[in-house]
Amino acid sequence: MTSSAPLPSPAAPSDRRRWFALAIVMTAAFMDLVDVTIVNIAIPSIERDTGASFSSIQWIVAGYALAFAAGLITGGRLGDIYGRKRLFLVGIGGFTLASALCGFAANPEMLVASRFLQGATAALMVPQVLSIVHATFPAHERGKVFGLFGAIVGLGAVSGPLLGALLTEWNIAGLEWRPIFLINLPVGILGLILGSKFITESKSPRALRLDLVGVVLVTLGMLMLIYPLTRGRELGWPLWGHLSMAGSVLVFLVLVLFERAKAGRDGSPLIELSLFRVRSFAAGIAVQLTFGIGLGIFFLVWTLYMQMGLGWSALRAGTTGVPFSVSVSVAAGLSVQKLVPRFGRKVLQTGALLMAAGLLLYIWESNHYGMGITSWQMALPLVVMGVGMGLIVAPLADAVLSEVPKEHAGSASGLFNTVQQMGNALGLGLVSVVFYGAIGDRLTPQQVGPAFADAFEQSLWWVAGVLLLIFVVMFALPARPKQHVEGAADDGEPTATETAQEPVLTH
Repeated sequence: MTSSAPLPSPAAPSDRRRWFALAIVMTAAFMDLVDVTIVNIAIPSIERDTGASFSSIQWIVAGYALAFAAGLITGGRLGDIYGRKRLFLVGIGGFTLASALCGFAANPEMLVASRFLQGATAALMVPQVLSIVHATFPAHERGKVFGLFGAIVGLGAVSGPLLGALLTEWNIAGLEWRPIFLINLPVGILGLILGSKFITESKSPRALRLDLVGVVLVTLGMLMLIYPLTRGRELGWPLWGHLSMAGSVLVFLVLVLFERAKAGRDGSPLIELSLFRVRSFAAGIAVQLTFGIGLGIFFLVWTLYMQMGLGWSALRAGTTGVPFSVSVSVAAGLSVQKLVPRFGRKVLQTGALLMAAGLLLYIWESNHYGMGITSWQMALPLVVMGVGMGLIVAPLADAVLSEVPKEHAGSASGLFNTVQQMGNALGLGLVSVVFYGAIGDRLTPQQVGPAFADAFEQSLWWVAGVLLLIFVVMFALPARPKQHVEGAADDGEPTATETAQEPVLTH
């Protein structure tokens, strides 16, 4: 996220402690990634067990994303100031506690609050992962380490839905959905104990300051926008909701003015506004934001369609998504290693078109097969979408950040990840409009399935439109990312691309 400290004395090749430290931070990253994908699959079980409303369901997912987004940059900077090991341990301890509160939540309100806490503590934990890697491993070993990190990302994407489905289906000790959170407890406690023993402390050599006002303004603006979107339909779109959404624009304007003043005052703004003068970065942030919106809408309505519309079990829904996850992982590897070096930006644009094509195919199949659609019939559109997504997510960071000056690597990568999570939270808020808005308030049991299927199809048209917009905006990305850091001496500082390689899946 923010830059790592120079490595004063690289670990000796015989020092195995650094590999233990790597295993610990990678396990924490995996725990966060699984939590990204595990919750959606359990939503119908949560709704049945707690009586959660549609808006509560949205907040159970969006609350994590919003808190995670608001705290990412600050979490990275806190690690630079007070020590990455210290913040990692605080983060994993808090994440474990929040997971316990989620697992034992007595009502939807407590679960929503616990999910906010979980997202906030993940924002302390996740930014330290790659910073600790930079401070622990010499440059010649980092390629192997980042390869392992990529494998962990792929494994988390595949195993999350399956694990969530199995834990929900098994109904361990009659706890239904609760084990999806409680499984984090032994992992988190073990990570806390071993992390305190094996991780080496590191800090930034430069004096940095926190921008808490910036964090407050970002969070306030997002809440003023997302809360009315989430609750508006249930409350009949009251006047205060429209005023709140309009007021969010003023809050974001104040944020820009404040960040500009803070940059001139002490050089440590939450958002480095000068980055937006780099055309590829500004376009890439727009792509990342809209891509997050599309993913936020799709993953939630997809789960609701399969389990509540078609009446499938959590296990069947989870296994149906396996072709998608595998396709993302395979295409991501091919994209970075083989395709982008040869074809550049066209690979990302092809990915956007493939995702849109997969969505259109999904719409046709849902309409053609109706309530009798099978998992096998869904496989083709999911594979097409997965390949398209893989072509985008892996090389997007390099395409967006390759022209960013190295001194702003931390700020740029932190903003890159934050914007995707904000887009995700906004997309989840829009589900109330594009999905629930298409479902009647009083449905007979016979009407529920067709109503959910119709709302699903309408939602996919929205997501397809978002992807076509992304295709157009991608023309502003560089035709081929500049490898501006190749051959540079290793000073322990992360490149913008490396620090941006955080999970990009929807929470």
